[in-house]
Amino acid sequence: MAAGAPRIFVSHLQGVAVFDPAGDQVGRVRDLVVMLRVGQRPPRLLGLVVELATRRRIFLPMTRVTAIQSGQIITTGVLNVRRFEQRPTERLVFGELLDRRVTLTETGEEVTVLDLSVHQLPARREWEIDRVFVRKGRKGSAFRRAKGEALTVEWTAVTGFSLEEQGQGAENLLATFEQLRPADLANVLHHLSAKRRAEVAAALDDDRLADVLEELPEDDQIEILGKLKEERAADVLEAMDPDDAADLLGELPTDEQERLLSLMQPGDAADMRRLMSYEDRTAGGLMTTEPIVLRPDATVADALARVRNRDLSPALAAQVYVCRPPDETPTGKYLGTVHFQRLLREPPPSLVSSIVDTDLQPLDPEAELPAIAGFFATYDMVAAPVVDEAGSLLGAVTVDDVLDHMLPEDWREQEFHLDEEVATDGS
Repeated sequence: MAAGAPRIFVSHLQGVAVFDPAGDQVGRVRDLVVMLRVGQRPPRLLGLVVELATRRRIFLPMTRVTAIQSGQIITTGVLNVRRFEQRPTERLVFGELLDRRVTLTETGEEVTVLDLSVHQLPARREWEIDRVFVRKGRKGSAFRRAKGEALTVEWTAVTGFSLEEQGQGAENLLATFEQLRPADLANVLHHLSAKRRAEVAAALDDDRLADVLEELPEDDQIEILGKLKEERAADVLEAMDPDDAADLLGELPTDEQERLLSLMQPGDAADMRRLMSYEDRTAGGLMTTEPIVLRPDATVADALARVRNRDLSPALAAQVYVCRPPDETPTGKYLGTVHFQRLLREPPPSLVSSIVDTDLQPLDPEAELPAIAGFFATYDMVAAPVVDEAGSLLGAVTVDDVLDHMLPEDWREQEFHLDEEVATDGS
């Protein structure tokens, strides 16, 4: 969906068919899931509750919605069929927000919510509720006519929806910490009590929890994962970077590893097993199995489109790897690397095979940490390909993973006061 997508009233989405990229229907929309925020900030639209043909209701994140068109919703085709379970921070639009009595801020008059509109934020994949369609007078159903003046107002023009700023529950903590970076939220989580830490973790969505787990010390990771239901724990592991998930799995008892792996998608489980077969402090143990891989006949425009993926870390987006099919790791023959800066200097129709860097030697999967660090320092790299004896690309090591393993084990416990140091230096 392009930025600036038109405003959509949620009543128009009820019962709408959901399709995969091939055009096959996977289900119908039964509700929308939003997260309320502290004060008058508009709620985020997290995703849709979709009812499958089997009558099972699942959660479809908005990040997996590629288009909302007339009478239909198109997805990426990647669906998690685990039964939808509402979390403490979540609200169902049809089930909890429509037909609600709220107050107009300007006049103090009570009104009934008949509909809500959502829109996509410019240049982002996030969606928010921005306007409220209300009716004055007696309460009337959102889906039937009722007497009284109807009007559409901004979300901030009404009260009666948002979380209270006071309160100590995990729900309120999450609303307060929503804008924190994963590393900062991980630091907050680390210093909470075990009980509160489990409550907050249970309320986070899978992607957010995965990002936070990657930033937590090992003991906290194991504790939190152990308190999740096994199906959800497997989902969170799938959402983590493969190398981080493999490291976490490697710390669990063998029987627990196998139970979680059996609940994961076969492809993800295969990646985990492959990564776990290498020693921790080797290129094979540090690499991610999801770098950007392109075939030789791909164009610079194709490469730049892949680099623009918001889910990629800056290090992984810094270069693409040109390989013969298959494109998934382990790939066909690795041909070389194309650096992001080179992509910016070439005409979009150019083939990546014509600008590939073949001089840069890849890492061997058994290369140990000192050799890997030396490679990064020597060539000023932020990511490096890992290639096996057969010439197949296995993955890529990024500089952040190298630093994680070179710093002291307790480095996450140290607090950095950069602002104070700058102020001191300038005084």
